[in-house]
Amino acid sequence: MTSEASVTGVTSAVPVTGANSADTSADTSTGASTEASTGAYADRGSGEVLLLVHGHPFDHTMWAPQLEEFAATHRVVAPDLRGYGNGPAPVADRTLLGDFAHDVVALADRLGAERFVLGGLSMGGQIVMEVLRLFPERVRAVVLADTFPAAETAGGRALRNSLADRFLAEGPAGVRAYADEVLEKMVAPYAPAEVKARVHRMMTGTSPAGAAAALRGRAERPDYRELLARTTVPALVVVGRDDAYTPVADAEAMHAALADSTLVVVEGAAHMPNLERPAEFNAALRAFLDRIG
Repeated sequence: MTSEASVTGVTSAVPVTGANSADTSADTSTGASTEASTGAYADRGSGEVLLLVHGHPFDHTMWAPQLEEFAATHRVVAPDLRGYGNGPAPVADRTLLGDFAHDVVALADRLGAERFVLGGLSMGGQIVMEVLRLFPERVRAVVLADTFPAAETAGGRALRNSLADRFLAEGPAGVRAYADEVLEKMVAPYAPAEVKARVHRMMTGTSPAGAAAALRGRAERPDYRELLARTTVPALVVVGRDDAYTPVADAEAMHAALADSTLVVVEGAAHMPNLERPAEFNAALRAFLDRIG
């Protein structure tokens, strides 16, 4: 670990337009259950690639403030994962983190990005760790936001599989009910109304089948703690001060495990500080990108 900071500030949200659509492509590497797929993605700016992976149950538009901010200095790419947004439909009853990781690298291949800075939030952060596990040579640096590296517990597996069953049984109504239930954990209860509305729209727009497949696959994830302990690329660890899903203690543990990391705790935010406090999140990311050159 290298440094720690706490930041505060204002909130804004910027819409993303112009997502691309790409053909699927096969990847024969191990670690995934299905063919790799590219799909829909936002692609802004030029220069070194900053590839951002959304969480569950969201889509690439959760990165709107970062696409807007960093396109001036980087090529910022944010895909819709399979089963989310305009991404391809899942091809099995479960989508493993390895499937998502292969999709991310297949997209990087399509874009001609041999190495890239890779960031993700929540499930997206676990996909970042899976890419590090399977394709370490491709990753120049990582951003781990509001995520955690431990394998799923028995209780967690049961909960994820039960939620998957609920989504398949109840369809969009079940996804909407879930969104209503968890909205004020995804973002802080005191978050601005427009941020809550944006997050709620993303959640209710998620495919029940896509979300269910991801939940089942995520329940089977490995433990990434030993991987982080031997990771040497620079890392930025970010967490909202009031995140109930991945508390500050989880971020502190990742920071301690990583050889070259910076920890930033964003005040006035819960699980989605990139949307709740984009100015502070962007400042932390900008400082990190400037540090690694």
